[in-house]
Amino acid sequence: RVTKEVDSTSKEAKSFLKQQEKWQQASPASLPTGSGVKRPSGMSSLLGKISSKKQKMSTLEKSKLDWESFKEEEGIVEELAIHNRGKDGYIERKAFLERVDHRQFEIERDIRLSRMKP
Repeated sequence: RVTKEVDSTSKEAKSFLKQQEKWQQASPASLPTGSGVKRPSGMSSLLGKISSKKQKMSTLEKSKLDWESFKEEEGIVEELAIHNRGKDGYIERKAFLERVDHRQFEIERDIRLSRMKP
């Protein structure tokens, strides 16, 4: 069993609330007992509850939840944020490589243009 906290305005929270409302409306206690209302038989109602499809969780969602819980348990959330912002962080390294690649391209372009002029 996995518990997941989401923002109440998110799409996932809204779909969960709609699903909860459907389950409450489908419960036999909420059905009116008037003479014109047809109630589901005991066996089909029971089979309907058993065979109702549960919302499956993808591998990526499960991995993300596991990683988030691990970070909280180990208390490394702030440490990771600081490390990723620093000089050794992934984003900083990617930006550096992009700048180097752009400079190299400009140097090669200038060399090619200088050879074409004569």
